[in-house]
Amino acid sequence: MSDKQQKATAYWKENVRYLFMLLIIWFVVSYGAGILFKDALDTFQIGGFKLGFWFAQQGSIYVFVVLIFVYVRLMNKLDKKYGYNE
Repeated sequence: MSDKQQKATAYWKENVRYLFMLLIIWFVVSYGAGILFKDALDTFQIGGFKLGFWFAQQGSIYVFVVLIFVYVRLMNKLDKKYGYNE
């Protein structure tokens, strides 16, 4: 395998690893906090609403938007690391 192919394969593997990590975080926040851990989180309140309800309605969306920015930052670093930056 050529050096260019090895570099592309390593880049893609690291990219997929980042995607899986971020998707797991999003799953835990959206499904876990909004459904599985709802009863435990409902003992706390944020803005007058139970925390489990807030995560189900708003929190998972906010976390998703933050994860988009985290992904952009990670990919910019990855692009520079492998020489794919513009």
